[in-house]
Amino acid sequence: MKHVLSFLKPYKIPITVAYALTFIELMVELLLPFFLGKMINDGVVNQDFDTIIMWGGIMIAMAFTAFIAGIFNSFYAAHTGLGFAYDIRRQLFQKIQDFSFANLNQYPTSGLVTRFSNDVRQLQNTIFMALRIMAKAPLIAIGGVIMSFIVSPRLALIFLVTVPLLVGFILWVLKVATRLFDRVQRNVDHVNQVMQENLAGMRLIKAFLRRNHEESRFINANESLANIMRKTFRFIETSMPILLFVMNMSLIFILWHGNALAISDETNTGDVVAIVNYAMRVAMAISMFTFMIMGFSRAKASAERLNQVLRVKTNPADSTFANEEAAVQSGKITFDHVFFAYPNMPDNALKSVSFTVYPNENMVVMGATGSGKTSLFQLIPHLYDTNRGMIYIDDQPIHAYRLENLRRSIGYVPQNPLLFTGTVTDNIAWGKEQATKDDTIQAAKDAQIHDTIMELPNGYETKIGQKGVNLSGGQKQRISIARALIRQPKILMLDDSTSALDLATESKLLEAIRKYNCTTLIITQKISTAMTADRILLLDYGETLAIGTHDKLLEDSALYRQIAASQFGEEYTYANRTV
Repeated sequence: MKHVLSFLKPYKIPITVAYALTFIELMVELLLPFFLGKMINDGVVNQDFDTIIMWGGIMIAMAFTAFIAGIFNSFYAAHTGLGFAYDIRRQLFQKIQDFSFANLNQYPTSGLVTRFSNDVRQLQNTIFMALRIMAKAPLIAIGGVIMSFIVSPRLALIFLVTVPLLVGFILWVLKVATRLFDRVQRNVDHVNQVMQENLAGMRLIKAFLRRNHEESRFINANESLANIMRKTFRFIETSMPILLFVMNMSLIFILWHGNALAISDETNTGDVVAIVNYAMRVAMAISMFTFMIMGFSRAKASAERLNQVLRVKTNPADSTFANEEAAVQSGKITFDHVFFAYPNMPDNALKSVSFTVYPNENMVVMGATGSGKTSLFQLIPHLYDTNRGMIYIDDQPIHAYRLENLRRSIGYVPQNPLLFTGTVTDNIAWGKEQATKDDTIQAAKDAQIHDTIMELPNGYETKIGQKGVNLSGGQKQRISIARALIRQPKILMLDDSTSALDLATESKLLEAIRKYNCTTLIITQKISTAMTADRILLLDYGETLAIGTHDKLLEDSALYRQIAASQFGEEYTYANRTV
């Protein structure tokens, strides 16, 4: 929690002013009962009207001062809370931008969204409450006890028993409540996750008639959240009656004992009234503790969750050996006995993979599902780090490049194309800073999507829905490819990015890509695409099974012949082997 609270450092002056104003309110709260007792003893009992007017005027002036101080205190408390929330959200966003894929695997999207919204808001509210009443409430309780001893030590002795008892009880409630609210936040994450999956897969849910199943999932998640929240709030709310019971018993004792002392002339009526007022203020302050405990417990749980993200080590980062000026020139790629396993996974996704892709070469990567094709692609832009072995770019270890310089030279189209809310131009130009209109149009033409764009209602200025919801699969793939081509990359990687294209469109696309001065790697299951490549890399269970041209693999690889036969028939593979 200490790291999260360090974001309050820029607000030292507003915090100091807020606490100074709180101190003014506190002094008024503590002095009013004292002056009230003076007014009763010196004015009311002696029927001295001038004394009553004097003390009454002083008390009204003090109350007005506290009113003004409270208004300005609320302003500075709100300013500090809002500024803190703004700063921590900005830092969270910057931190997540530095996340590697391994880091993202640790934190699901729903959990990060909850941290951005719910957890930050909880801390913001708690900081406001801390500057407004959190400090004042315990000080009123402590100050009320001290002032009670000043007014009448004999009546105030009851506080020596009740206050330590209540403090111990409050600390125990705080410890238990923190654990409970941590469980609440985890259940909020789960509800968000179910909702996100439901909204993202709504079309699939309707197509498969899985509405009842999804409703059941949401009901279970929602009930779990409701149950833990019910348990938590019942526990918190139960503490308030206990606190009030103890304080009310103290108040009854003060009234009974004070009356006995007043009758025997051992104390003044004004002193009894003052002690009763202090007891009521202490009771009110302690009654606030339930609200404060709930807020602080939730804030502590939220702070720990935020701290997990803010303090996470983002890997891979730029190596200390990275050359600031190094940039990819030719696009040569070499894998040298590379082993790779995903975090928290026991088996290697890649095992001793070795091959070289030469500058401007077009290589197709093939293999069964789970053979490690996408894993191989994710290592080239250093989205993950290898466990063993080395990757070289232009004969330099990949660690010799700064991540920014390396990735600036790569055009990567993932297996599932992702488009952003905005225009078609925005999505294509997203791949290159300060891209011109001509750059956008040329990239779209090479990606074979220009004609389709011109048929849209507003052409390149047509709005694309969230994740490209108003486009077909093939259209989304080609816009994603255009986004990669606009970068003029030295290395172009297409991860099964032509699966939704017909053969004629794909052929034109591959022909256009050959005009680019880049090394091209394409993951595909289409033999027709593999036939156009310079070489084919065949993976099986994470290992390099074979590498060569289409004709060579037909001769040498039984797996490749099976793939070819599944698409062209046994006659094709037999005829081509015997030619």
